[in-house]
Amino acid sequence: MSKKPISFGKISLNFTKAKEFNDKNEKKSPAGFGTFGRTPIQEQKEIEEIADDLESQHVEQVMGIKNFGKKAKNFNLDELVEQAKKTAQEANKKRLEAELNADRNSSSDDQVGNTIGPTLANVDEEISLVNRIPNTHEVEMHHGSKAVIALAADPSGARLATGSIDYDVSFWDFAGMDSSMRSFRTLQPCENHPIKALQYSATGDSILVVSGSAQAKVLDRDGFEVLECVKGDQYITDMAKTKGHTASLNSGCWHPHIREEFMTCSQDGTLRLWLTENPKQQKSVIKPRQQGGLKTNPTACTFSRDGNTVACGCFDGSIQMWDHRKNFVNTTTLLRDAHQKQTEITSIAYSYLRQHLATRSNDDTLKLWDLRNFKKPIKVFADLFSRYEQTDCAFSPDDSMVFTGESLQRGQEVGKLIFWDTKTFEQVNTIEVSSSHVIKAMWHPKLNQIFVGCGNGVVKCYYDKKRSLRGAKLCIIKTHRKKDTIEVVSTQQIITPHALPLFRQEKLRTSKKKMEKERLDPVKSHRPDLPITSGQGGRVAASGSTLSSFVIRNLGLSKRVNDEQDPREAILKYAKDAEENPFWVAPAYKKTQPKPIFQGSDEEGPSDPKKSKTS
Repeated sequence: MSKKPISFGKISLNFTKAKEFNDKNEKKSPAGFGTFGRTPIQEQKEIEEIADDLESQHVEQVMGIKNFGKKAKNFNLDELVEQAKKTAQEANKKRLEAELNADRNSSSDDQVGNTIGPTLANVDEEISLVNRIPNTHEVEMHHGSKAVIALAADPSGARLATGSIDYDVSFWDFAGMDSSMRSFRTLQPCENHPIKALQYSATGDSILVVSGSAQAKVLDRDGFEVLECVKGDQYITDMAKTKGHTASLNSGCWHPHIREEFMTCSQDGTLRLWLTENPKQQKSVIKPRQQGGLKTNPTACTFSRDGNTVACGCFDGSIQMWDHRKNFVNTTTLLRDAHQKQTEITSIAYSYLRQHLATRSNDDTLKLWDLRNFKKPIKVFADLFSRYEQTDCAFSPDDSMVFTGESLQRGQEVGKLIFWDTKTFEQVNTIEVSSSHVIKAMWHPKLNQIFVGCGNGVVKCYYDKKRSLRGAKLCIIKTHRKKDTIEVVSTQQIITPHALPLFRQEKLRTSKKKMEKERLDPVKSHRPDLPITSGQGGRVAASGSTLSSFVIRNLGLSKRVNDEQDPREAILKYAKDAEENPFWVAPAYKKTQPKPIFQGSDEEGPSDPKKSKTS
């Protein structure tokens, strides 16, 4: 059955009834003189043509448009759609062929499949894992002389914070630094406690500082303190009854989605969840347990990427997880003997796709786990020596690699950062970082840059000139310039001899004369008040302000003593009177005091030192 074409025409008036009505009237009308004026037009076609002409003339006069109101053409929509499809396919084919030719010209080694034009997945597969690591260039930043065991970058990648065992936290602003790579602020937020962990919040407006003390702190972006967690009562046995930690902290992190929540773990055997609104008491207390039910110390803690799971690695070698949406009484996932007992699990890291988990321990291993079958590790990377309790491990932004740092053993000279493939478990690359331990390592997903903290106080940044963005690349192009000395240029003086005194300017003098004049002015030179020797210049010494005048005044003398005279002479004037008429000391001991016997002048020569003393 053939489809009817769709037509877009003009709606016209129906004159058939009017024609029948006119015909009837003509038949009924009597014969007479005939009709006056023009002969009436009977045909409907002619009436429509005249109406169209009048309408088009009117539109032309008003709007200036000709040929308006003509009958529309008929269109077949199916044919139009087919024609548009063919045109689009041809244009797309030409564009894909042009891209294919450009890719072939740029790299002859690339192999293109049967599909026309490379897709995004094909492009990622073509770039090898070694080339995905941004390590074509490197930059050094000097934090200090001690080991950098804490490292944090804000989510936007504009700032970096480093913490060390020398108690300092340094802030680095990539947009404000030059090629000298100096930090814009260094402070000691926790006094004499090493900085164990740093992390920026999800919004980047605050930073969590975990130190060796029992109290974590939150600073703002510029390093000023926002809050300090309360310290618990160390004499209470049940750790759930205290309001805070009672022993030194081990680690801490922010919740990935709840802006005001963070977590800390401590040597008191607890994990505590805090809210920034109430630092005087924790929100929740989690107590990990050993095999027999005794407490164990959590050494590393983290949230899952979706924030629904709290995970920690404990000193007994276990990995324990709780559901964040429920109470923290029972674990949702518990794996005993994940690592060797009595060794610290230094780091726990979730993959970006939430399928894998990586754990690093001081038993010289890095283990990769599949969260869907969390019973045995899918791969164990051994012989990775670690000296510090903060040695890090992490995933690449596309989850294709896992990496960690290695500490120096006896005889080794270079600390290394090692990368493995998460699918084949083969070693992808090894970066020789520094002549010291490699402790912290972080691959920023937005900047595509790797930051590494070393044991000698050096922080290294690795980046790719083509695939990395901003970050350290902003600092390299800036050169450090010394500040120019400010030269004082005297303003031009306009001499007006007949000006009024109010508007008259002083004659300009040299800077030396001006400085001498200001030196004589006690207000401009800020001269302190001179000591008071006597009443002069309107300033008089207060009566009894000196010790000697106070003693003389309080001896009960009737006469007023002048403060300007020598106090010794003033006292000796009354020596004769005191001897003849004793008033203070002598009358009190007159009856009991024996008569003093003084050495006479008749004895000549020195006394015999060997003469025995008589009692």
